[in-house]
Amino acid sequence: MKWHTRLTELLQIQYPIVQGGLAYLAYANLAAAVSNAGGLGQITAMSLPDADALRQEIQLARSLTDKPFGVNFAIGQHGIGYEDRVQVAIAEKVPVVTITGGNPAPILEMLLPTDIKALVLVSTRRQAQKAEQLGAAAVIVVGQEGGGHLGRDDVGTMVLVPQVVDAVKIPVVASGGIGDGRGWMAAHALGAEGIEMGTRFIATQECIHASASYKNALIESSESDTVVIKRSIGAPARVLRSDFTDKVVEIEHHSPTYESLKDYISGEVNKRWIYDGIKEEGFGWAGQVTGMIHDIPTVSELIDRMVSEADTIREKWGY
Repeated sequence: MKWHTRLTELLQIQYPIVQGGLAYLAYANLAAAVSNAGGLGQITAMSLPDADALRQEIQLARSLTDKPFGVNFAIGQHGIGYEDRVQVAIAEKVPVVTITGGNPAPILEMLLPTDIKALVLVSTRRQAQKAEQLGAAAVIVVGQEGGGHLGRDDVGTMVLVPQVVDAVKIPVVASGGIGDGRGWMAAHALGAEGIEMGTRFIATQECIHASASYKNALIESSESDTVVIKRSIGAPARVLRSDFTDKVVEIEHHSPTYESLKDYISGEVNKRWIYDGIKEEGFGWAGQVTGMIHDIPTVSELIDRMVSEADTIREKWGY
């Protein structure tokens, strides 16, 4: 079956599947694997040390795939400037940029003179409308089930996606709680024209930077084994629950300030588990979809399986 939506046309991809930005994990190997399998892979710009490192990563991805891929800018979460990295993405003529966190307006303005397609992650209907007004080509709508940084309103994907679909004219990409062909087709039933997956792509063979400890935890965890941290400082984010994250939640309860939390929520602390495998000294982002992860396939195997599942549903629907 052919998969044609406004998103596949916009991004020039085979399947309307976007890989999430995945801080410290989404680099050339994973991005190229997703793009080669028919989706849109992405490189995480703000996790790299500088603009030159981003240029090198983009060039490495180009050596691994001739398909479109994107660069994700998680602004407002790393405390560093992004303008020089955006200029690298422009100079390298990447076809797609996604923007998560913070105010997307400055990046969208920088991209206006280019042919780069910009997608903006949103967690409310109002944010989606604003992104459309600012020139976003599509919006990625993340529900409360998702991993990493979320919206503050605790609205699930099932409720949020159709509201955004009704509120904007640009394509809508559903994110949060999606990890197989059933979730993919559910997103289409809600009016979305594609999906974004983050957590599921961590548990793949090409996500080479993720430690075995982290990947195995995703397999072993259920949908109830995640918790939202950083809510007390206005930046809620979903992680795998552990003794370490329980301590973070306890600190938030007694002393809900950034100063109290900063030594427990930094990127370096994140990497203690996801890179070094030391669960007792760090944390790992994960959505509730972790309860549906039972293996570590190649990206190609995962997407082929999802396509088969989705095609079976389409046949039942006569779609």
